[in-house]
Amino acid sequence: MCLGIPVQVIEASGWTARCQGPDGEQTIDLVLVGEQPPGTWLLTFLGAAREVIDAERAHAINNALAALGAAMRGDQAGIDALFADLVERTPTLPAHLTEPQ
Repeated sequence: MCLGIPVQVIEASGWTARCQGPDGEQTIDLVLVGEQPPGTWLLTFLGAAREVIDAERAHAINNALAALGAAMRGDQAGIDALFADLVERTPTLPAHLTEPQ
């Protein structure tokens, strides 16, 4: 299983960027996404940017990763807090799963 980690560009120079992520600062390869300005959010895997993402998606992914950590610790309250947006709505199935066969 591959997990993409969101990081934010601090400074870019050519095909690499110094970025801030959950594990601190790291150098990220930008070959697949091109040079990016400071402030840009990137979805990374194994030290390389795979996709440019917006701040909202970066936040959602970071919450999901934090929830995974909470689940591994057995912290149910932590999981619920990270997915508070799901508590207020009832998930719906797509039409192809609700229509009679």
